[in-house]
Amino acid sequence: MQIQKYIYIVCSFLVLSVGVAHAQLDPIATLIQENGAVPDEPFQMSAGDTYTGSAPLEFYFSANMPNEEGIQLRFEWNFSESADFSTIFLTRFDEETTYTFDKAGSFFVRLQVTNVDDETSDVSETFVIQVTESELRIPNAFSPNGDGINDIFQVTYKSLVKFDATVFNRWGQKLYHWNLANIDQGWDGTAHGKQVPAGVYYIVVKALGADGVVYNHRGDINILR
Repeated sequence: MQIQKYIYIVCSFLVLSVGVAHAQLDPIATLIQENGAVPDEPFQMSAGDTYTGSAPLEFYFSANMPNEEGIQLRFEWNFSESADFSTIFLTRFDEETTYTFDKAGSFFVRLQVTNVDDETSDVSETFVIQVTESELRIPNAFSPNGDGINDIFQVTYKSLVKFDATVFNRWGQKLYHWNLANIDQGWDGTAHGKQVPAGVYYIVVKALGADGVVYNHRGDINILR
């Protein structure tokens, strides 16, 4: 009877130890940029959470592990398009890593940490990242008269991974050009440092959505002053 009691106590201790180890594995993901812009307020999510946003959607992933002297750990981040991780399109072996999601769809990220000494491992819960389908809307008029209303020609967009726009006058001369890096800057109705006259101008836009949609737009811009 004493032997059976001793075995029960040892088994209970092992179960408790495994549970504590799992509780300590708590990676975090910090949003760096969404839809080409840095977020206005810091955003952080834990494993097991879901985030839905527009591409390019960039996250910084951290194992968030305490430094324990004498323990050597191996880190493995898995990125998959399937919730069961039956297919993995990327594996990273860093304690911290950054990744940009530039395709529409659902993506799953998990962290596996292994103790190198005894090869015991633990796997985190899954981060779920959902990237929305693309959208591009292009206005046909604006009024850069300095009244603070509709002074800038700007497109409305979601989940674009490429963008290129050029404005021409009626003689085909290029007046202004911008791309994805400064897409929110738009056009203020100037060329060579001077305001252009009111009238009709021509714009060519080429863009690519995270969902593979190709945008080719050619149209007029009416400047009203």
